[in-house]
Amino acid sequence: VMEHFNYLTNVIGPRLSATPAYKRAADWGVIKFEEWGLENAHLESWDFGRGWTLEGLTLEMRSPRYFPLFGYPEAWTPSTDGIVEGLPVYIGDWTTDDLRTRGSELRGKAVLIAQPQEGFIEEDRPQPADYEEQVRIGAPRSLPTQTPADRGTLAQLLHDIGVGAVLRPNQGQHGTIFVLGRDNPETASPTVILASEHYNMIVRMIEAGESVSLRIAIEGQFHDDDTRGYNVLAEIPGADPEIGDEVVMVGAHLDSWHSATGASDNADAVASVMEAMRILEDLGVEPRRTIRVALWGSEEQGLHGSREYVARHLGEDNPDNRQNLSVYFNHDPGTGAIYGWYMEQNAAAKAVFDAWLEPLNDIGTRKNLMDNIGSTDHLSFTRAGLPGFNSLQDYRDYDVRTHHTNADFYERLSEEDLAQAAVVLATFLYHAAMRDEKVPRAPIS
Repeated sequence: VMEHFNYLTNVIGPRLSATPAYKRAADWGVIKFEEWGLENAHLESWDFGRGWTLEGLTLEMRSPRYFPLFGYPEAWTPSTDGIVEGLPVYIGDWTTDDLRTRGSELRGKAVLIAQPQEGFIEEDRPQPADYEEQVRIGAPRSLPTQTPADRGTLAQLLHDIGVGAVLRPNQGQHGTIFVLGRDNPETASPTVILASEHYNMIVRMIEAGESVSLRIAIEGQFHDDDTRGYNVLAEIPGADPEIGDEVVMVGAHLDSWHSATGASDNADAVASVMEAMRILEDLGVEPRRTIRVALWGSEEQGLHGSREYVARHLGEDNPDNRQNLSVYFNHDPGTGAIYGWYMEQNAAAKAVFDAWLEPLNDIGTRKNLMDNIGSTDHLSFTRAGLPGFNSLQDYRDYDVRTHHTNADFYERLSEEDLAQAAVVLATFLYHAAMRDEKVPRAPIS
């Protein structure tokens, strides 16, 4: 499993949607599935849009002392017009009217658009498997930067003014930078997310009357030659003549953000899913139902890959396919070992999953929860009225350190955890494929 994980994180690296790196990862997935003997390994594509790759970054304070700044551009940010150098302008205390009347002062300048960041994500979400009582599910509350106007209005005004570069802090600390991005050419300005400690330092220096000079250059490349998104699909065909057309699916999203190598989000899950399929194929299992694997594209931009798959293959105009889907297992939020599953309020399925999970307790599984969880690819299935479940994992250093940050690297995961997850996935896939009945579906409410 670590061979897959190492290749994704260290060899390929960040896998932002519609980039050559993402396509390389998708092609590699097909090659590995074919190499292991899975059948029908192929890519499925859909229209996505252009990709973006960072090609160069200069980020320095030049005076009153030299200081290298720690930051990362937003994805899809436009390049600066050469080097932006000189006195930055702090507008964190400006109003929208100030922006409209004094905007000419910002043209070509580096602009610090937010007040100093004072709130940080300081602890991970509760680990539900650690508690007997119910605990809150989901990520910690976002701590947005405070700006002089709402984000949309501010972005448009800064774009129209023609600022040289936008600087923002974030909700991370200790050098952790939470950075995303989107392709909005009509409103985008060259934007860097700074380490909050560095951003706050610059603002305080300006407010103290210091003459601060910055030097900033962003060089990015947009990829317009291939604007398709890609899913990777492969399967072990069902051997039972009665139910071989029924399908048990497992999936994980292959794409990542750009500021690190997407280790915990989501290369660890991809590696474990791939290893589960390799284990089953290597054992020579002959599942009664077809076991299909999917590595989804563009999850980070809105579950695009899984939504496209469901719309294409499992929509209301494909009643046979809908009926034949037994279950979809998704592997995403969190890190490392699998403790159980979020059961989406499906009590009948929970009884089945509980029986499958209990023999795995000696390798670290704990329990299945009745709760729902959001923001990942199983929602494409559940929203279409299909049975989808997401793994219950650890959140150790996930919310405070790795999730969508510049710190999401190989070192954050362990071989033991990834191997355990692969065994749990392979076990559940096998049970679901061999069971007389399909996995129970929740009653339609």
